[in-house]
Amino acid sequence: MKALTLSVMLLSTALSGAYVAPVQAEQGLVQKAKADNRQQKKQDEDRERSFEMTEEKLSRIKAELKTKIEHEQNRTDELAELFSNNEDKLARLEENLRLETGSLGELFGVVRQVAKEMEPNVEESVTAIDANRYSSFVDTIIEARTLPSMPELTGLWLSLSEQIDASARLSSVEVPVVALNGEVNNEKAFRVGAFALVGDQGYLNWDSVRERAVLYSNQPNLVPTASAFQSILSDSGANQAQVWEVDPSRGVILSQRELNPTLQDRLEAAGVVGKVILGLLAIGLLIALYRGLALAIAQVKIRQQLKNPEHIGNNPLGRILSVYNKENNRTVEALELRLLEAVVDEQTHLEKGLSMLKLFAALAPMLGLLGTVTGMIETFQVITLFGNGDPKVMAGGISMALMTTVLGLVAAMPLLLAHNILSTQAENIRNILEKQGIGLVAQQAERDDQIEVFSKGAQLQETPA
Repeated sequence: MKALTLSVMLLSTALSGAYVAPVQAEQGLVQKAKADNRQQKKQDEDRERSFEMTEEKLSRIKAELKTKIEHEQNRTDELAELFSNNEDKLARLEENLRLETGSLGELFGVVRQVAKEMEPNVEESVTAIDANRYSSFVDTIIEARTLPSMPELTGLWLSLSEQIDASARLSSVEVPVVALNGEVNNEKAFRVGAFALVGDQGYLNWDSVRERAVLYSNQPNLVPTASAFQSILSDSGANQAQVWEVDPSRGVILSQRELNPTLQDRLEAAGVVGKVILGLLAIGLLIALYRGLALAIAQVKIRQQLKNPEHIGNNPLGRILSVYNKENNRTVEALELRLLEAVVDEQTHLEKGLSMLKLFAALAPMLGLLGTVTGMIETFQVITLFGNGDPKVMAGGISMALMTTVLGLVAAMPLLLAHNILSTQAENIRNILEKQGIGLVAQQAERDDQIEVFSKGAQLQETPA
């Protein structure tokens, strides 16, 4: 009984605990929800206050901007009115200036034109070295937009007089000269009027921007020097007359001469093909020289052999005579064949190397044409890649490409001439050998006929009557 009562009490206690736990959990959730609600409400209130403050700030800025816009608009209207008034005023002043100046405007135009024409002589010419005291007046008149003053006109007149006087004088000046190695040294030179500047090595190119002179790389044949001018100006050379080449274009022709390619430049432009052609020419000329000397010596020895046929020497005709002496006991037909064989052998020796000359003479123009074609292909490839349609560039590339053709023709002409001369010499020697060989055969035939006649006569004498 007691045990039953205890079990009932335990069961009641457990049921009470299970009921109380959910109630407490529900109360905790409610409190948490209320706290979150209060926090969210506070955040919303803070955001509303921030929005209100931002709105007030933007309203103030908007009002300030409206005020500035109104101010700037008023200022724009004032400036527009002022600009319009100034334009009207400027038009009236220009009209008054035009009426008051009259023909002075044309005078100002003439003065400016004269000043512009003088500017190259004053600043770029060689006279700028020692005759530029009034150059500032020329620059002032060119840059001015108003009528020149009397001092400026006087300065222009003095500048003109100075240039005229300088163009008629031979002056000694000291200028910085750029040497070929790049060093700049002050050297004594002579200014020949407004035409040229002459140094110790010839004409100098005056650079007015850098204020230094550079020696022209391509000087004319009759070029003056500073020492020559010094001797002329001295008392000892007062009566001396010398001839020089002068550039009347004030350096344009000398500058153009520098652009003209030299022989070395043209040979380098020919490239590998040009060097091959020159090699063929050199080898061909050596062969022609060697064979020419050999044929000349052979001709001299043949003439000596003709004068002294009894003494057989080491020459083509002597070898023919040696064959005749060895074969004189043979029949005429056999002797003729032996002599013909000897003549053919000598002809082979005489014409040795001539076929090579002929080959070189025919090969040189073909190599020149090959170089021209390849050069033009390279030129058009460059034009295709870079799109350069400048006729000067195309003409320069094509002219360089044609250099191989020129070299080929230059090499072919002397080789052909040498081949013709040597062939003629060899032909003359061969004709002499053939003529002498035919004479020897005829001599042998006559001797055989005489022997045959003598033998027949002897037989007739031995026959009884």
